[in-house]
Amino acid sequence: MASGATTVAFAGLEAKPIDVQVQLAGGVPGIVIVGLGDKAVSESRERVRAAFASLGLAVPAGRVIVNLAPADMPKEGAHYDLPIALALMAEIGVVPKDALETALAFGELGLDGSLAATPGVLPAAMAAQALDLSFICPEACGAEAAWADGRVIAAPSLIALINHFRGSGVVRPAARGDLVDGGPVPDLRDVRGQEQAKRALEIAAAGGHNILLCGPPGSGKSMLAQRLRGLLPPLSAGELLEVSQIQSVAGMLERGRLTRTRPFRAPHHSASMAALVGGGLKARPGEISLAHHGVLFLDELPEFAPQALDALRQPLETGEVSIARANHRITYPARVMLAAAMNPCRCGGGNGVGGCRRGPRCAIEYQGRLSGPLLDRIDIQLDVPPVTAADLALPAAPEGTAEAAARVAAARAAQSARARAAGRSGDTINARLDGAALEAAASADAAGRTLLSLAAERMALSARAYHRTLRVARTIADLDGAGGVKRVHIAEALSLKRVWAGAERGPLAAAEA
Repeated sequence: MASGATTVAFAGLEAKPIDVQVQLAGGVPGIVIVGLGDKAVSESRERVRAAFASLGLAVPAGRVIVNLAPADMPKEGAHYDLPIALALMAEIGVVPKDALETALAFGELGLDGSLAATPGVLPAAMAAQALDLSFICPEACGAEAAWADGRVIAAPSLIALINHFRGSGVVRPAARGDLVDGGPVPDLRDVRGQEQAKRALEIAAAGGHNILLCGPPGSGKSMLAQRLRGLLPPLSAGELLEVSQIQSVAGMLERGRLTRTRPFRAPHHSASMAALVGGGLKARPGEISLAHHGVLFLDELPEFAPQALDALRQPLETGEVSIARANHRITYPARVMLAAAMNPCRCGGGNGVGGCRRGPRCAIEYQGRLSGPLLDRIDIQLDVPPVTAADLALPAAPEGTAEAAARVAAARAAQSARARAAGRSGDTINARLDGAALEAAASADAAGRTLLSLAAERMALSARAYHRTLRVARTIADLDGAGGVKRVHIAEALSLKRVWAGAERGPLAAAEA
């Protein structure tokens, strides 16, 4: 009769139970692993053999068959080492079989029998808790696994586990890792001038809106974007759990420490499509998923590959990334604020004084690298003027990040209260309003509706841009403490749409002409 242990296989963030079955059979000596495992899984047989030898245990003579069931589900990673080793030890009587019936094992083996840290411990521990099983993992992962509030057995080595199961030694319960802040964030007081850009950042943070800053080099675009995270409220308990699971799968949680500060990811413009949205050989989460519930900052936006940028369009709209493979499909969450920065043209200066050396065509060609559908998904698009010597000589602004963050928190509290009153749950920020919820929350007064209708006609706004303007106006009203959306809020929302190369008039002027 075969012996067994339980572990998990990952499909995105979902940890699905896997039954590890080991049976001794006659035939050519060796360990055979079946069940659609990858290269790391097939190499488990050598790590298990070496670990057994270091403990003075002999792998049974004859054929050892290891089956990972269900056999048609792909299995990846080195965390199958520990369940395979435990099931084999149960088969040869080193540990009692019944000890593994109520446990889920997860961990990589060293050649000396030690247990090494493995990515994905937190979602695996949560799966064990859902199955009412204790969780066996490496000692280095114990602090992370303890966040799942289950029974955790975190051992440094195989010999420690053997002694634990035989009653000759006890593995102490693991304690949770620390819940820490992300450290100090840059302050808005450091930015001289650029008051309109600061206001735009505050609006973006309050409503969760995507924002694009366009201006010449040295105007402070990147400096402003790096201060966006400090305006956002800390992660809620549910958001913290989601973000931490993604970081766990990506192997980014150190010593089980979780942080309530929202993620801020700033990939280089040479990043590939798989790096941005996820994928690759093992379909790992991309930058947009690692920035879940936080900020994805793309500096030098037109320098990214057009195909990679266009791959962001669907995740920005749906809040998730679906990676399809021939035999499986993986979904990662991706609810992010997109913050982007760019120069007006390749020369850097655009069409202003002392700017582009090639004329207007340079700006038209450079800005043309960005597709219309992508720009349509960016709510706030703002021209950032160059910083003058007079701006640099100004004293520090009286208000900084703390004051702006307090207004953002109040605006978000108003959005949550409005959602509760309407019986809505889940993501309550204005950037996610849609359908009837948007109509109820962002219905403008008569003057505002007239202005928006004129703007939609004369600026040729798409339906998406029309609704995004309403969402931004609702956020501006929340920051002002207004109950309804008025014409002044619509006007400011329209003013936050930049003039692209080739346009003759600004958006607000076009609407009011």
